[in-house]
Amino acid sequence: MSNLLSPAIVILGQNSLELAQRISIALPEARIYGLIDRTIDVDITYNDFGDTLRELFRCGNPIIGICAAGILIRTLAPLIQDKWHEPPVLAVAEDGSAVVPLLGGLHGVNDLARTIAGVLGVAAAVTTTGDIRFRTTLLNPPDGYYLANPEDAKTFIADLLAGATLQLQGEAPWLQDSKLPFATDGKLTIEVTEYIRQTSPSYLVYHPATLAVELVDLDNIRVEEFIDRLQNKLQEANLSERAIAAIFVLERDLGHPLLQKLTQLWNVPLRFWQTEDINFGTSSPTNLLPFSKNELLISESNFAITRSPLPLKIENIGRKRGKVIVIGTGPGAGKWMSPEVREALQAASDWVGYQTYLDLVEPLRQGQQRHESDNRVEIERAKTALNLAAAGRSVAVISSGDPGIFAMAAAVFEALETENREEWQQLEIQICPGISAMQGAAALVGAPLGHDFCAISLSDLLKPWSIIAQRLEAAAAADFVIALYNPVSKERTWQLDEARDILLRRRSSQTPVVIARNVGRAKEKVEIITLDRLTSSVADMRTIILIGSTKTRLIPRQDGTTWVYTPRSYNN
Repeated sequence: MSNLLSPAIVILGQNSLELAQRISIALPEARIYGLIDRTIDVDITYNDFGDTLRELFRCGNPIIGICAAGILIRTLAPLIQDKWHEPPVLAVAEDGSAVVPLLGGLHGVNDLARTIAGVLGVAAAVTTTGDIRFRTTLLNPPDGYYLANPEDAKTFIADLLAGATLQLQGEAPWLQDSKLPFATDGKLTIEVTEYIRQTSPSYLVYHPATLAVELVDLDNIRVEEFIDRLQNKLQEANLSERAIAAIFVLERDLGHPLLQKLTQLWNVPLRFWQTEDINFGTSSPTNLLPFSKNELLISESNFAITRSPLPLKIENIGRKRGKVIVIGTGPGAGKWMSPEVREALQAASDWVGYQTYLDLVEPLRQGQQRHESDNRVEIERAKTALNLAAAGRSVAVISSGDPGIFAMAAAVFEALETENREEWQQLEIQICPGISAMQGAAALVGAPLGHDFCAISLSDLLKPWSIIAQRLEAAAAADFVIALYNPVSKERTWQLDEARDILLRRRSSQTPVVIARNVGRAKEKVEIITLDRLTSSVADMRTIILIGSTKTRLIPRQDGTTWVYTPRSYNN
């Protein structure tokens, strides 16, 4: 089964809980979702079945609905567009008598259905003809294999189902152990090879992840020239980049910028050894990997490419490079979270963050270890993440909004600079942006940030109030729209009132002010007031405040609400 995220077992009533728990025994990462007020003792409660199901589907969670298949189909119908990316969705009868896979054939729904059916002692209602007849899914090869021409697979499979036979060139146990109609004179061909081939609707090509790219002595190379040389050698040898299993280096080269570019270019992992792990006499890359059975395909001064007989099990080779991924989840709503952030959360082994922010993404967790801390210890939190990564972990540092705006990205780099630890310098660090709170708040009311604006935090925990006051004066004088972060906390109750008084020296008392609390989260509330009514009582730490410029305008709407915008043009 190819899981994108933890399976969600969704129930509508308490009668289904026992069945859900039986299923969860076979799926340890699964979480049971129960309708609030109708279920107890579930992992996660929800208010709205449709919204919850659609959000799980968008996130990529496999969905196991203990309900009628029709309910699932009607609920998800507006989202069903692309079979290449849809997660597994299946229905289980409330009495456990039927398990029906509905969607996600390319991501293992039939295997998931068989697993669940095995627990329940029934037969899975698999209807995919190719899967039933051949006991394999050509469109969904197992890990370690890549289908080079999926656009031809539909015709290929149709011909197979019509009675055509096929030849197999190369080795692949998952194909050899299937019930495909092999024949020496088969009309169709499947080739398993590292080499680029001419494909067609009668010729499928699978690239096995058998190539190891081994790099050494990277100190004096020029990154772009080196990448060009590598790719040219691959092209000259007619080797597919899709057959690369991993890049292998010595620990001393881990900090080189080449490595991140190559891993992103080829979308492959990086593995390393410490020098003492390997007994070799020279720095030649052909001595780097202790693979006695590997065939040497390319050998150059700084790199070699070798081939193993079968796809490499890289988790058993060398060590994993630690990684810190600083992410922004957006203001709170799942629909505002980018696919890059979802992928980073899924790929991480550890989540580090303020408890409230970790709770926001808890439904996406599939076994990652949580490391919670208070919101006021950002540098310590950054050090925790860097230390975990130095031990070979892949660590997601979680902020709400955008991680580079009053959030954890700066804290990670500050810790990196001030501590200057060698083991941290060799880590891969990635920043995944998110929608900021000020963007989310602005979108709810119109376009108040339509012209020049600035953002100021009113928290004086990390900088003195005198600097905050100076910046408020300057922003008011420059006629910026101003986004105020961290306006009020339990300990800080006077700063917002003082900020209002500073701004009133330059702004009209009738200046529009947007008060947005819990943007994108439960209990979201947005209010539009005037500057003279702005007081500490209207805000807390979950509030973002947008203060208009002299050009900001209001547009009343028929429903009694108001649009707020700042025009792009400054006409006299």
